[in-house]
Amino acid sequence: MTNLVERPTSPRGGRRREELVAAGIGLLCEEGWPAVTTRGVAGRAGTNPGLIHYHFGGLPGLHAAIARAAGELVIGLLVTELLEAVDARAALGRIRDMLGETTGDERATRLAVEVIAGAARDPVPGEVLREQLRQARGQIGEALGRMYPEWPAERRAGAGLGASGRRRRPGGGAGRGGCGL
Repeated sequence: MTNLVERPTSPRGGRRREELVAAGIGLLCEEGWPAVTTRGVAGRAGTNPGLIHYHFGGLPGLHAAIARAAGELVIGLLVTELLEAVDARAALGRIRDMLGETTGDERATRLAVEVIAGAARDPVPGEVLREQLRQARGQIGEALGRMYPEWPAERRAGAGLGASGRRRRPGGGAGRGGCGL
């Protein structure tokens, strides 16, 4: 069987995919993952539910695309701020500011909670989020290497784990966070 998700898309098809993902993120923010159904997303986007199968290969593909986009909104913004900081003090200051801004935004808070809840409940968004966190840890570790070249790789990796919310086990290995990450 052909993988429908990897088929070439026209500019119009790309826009339609973006519209469907945006509709899914809207539902996710407002009602959570249970509302992110084929019919719910298609109805929100004002289109035919068959287009979800056409563009994403079905609901799991749509969930993966939504999780990827939502994760980028939640994780990507934080990582970008960390990578643009000139030093650790500036990075911590910006994170402090962002926490204040984000906790006052109900939609952003709901989106963050739903990204984590979806990762805990469903293997598709879970794998997407784990991959995004792996990438974030790598980027943070590289940035720390540039800021603190005297730090050994293990220390940079440990700081990257802390920045991405991943914990270390007492024996030194990376552990899973409370939501399976």
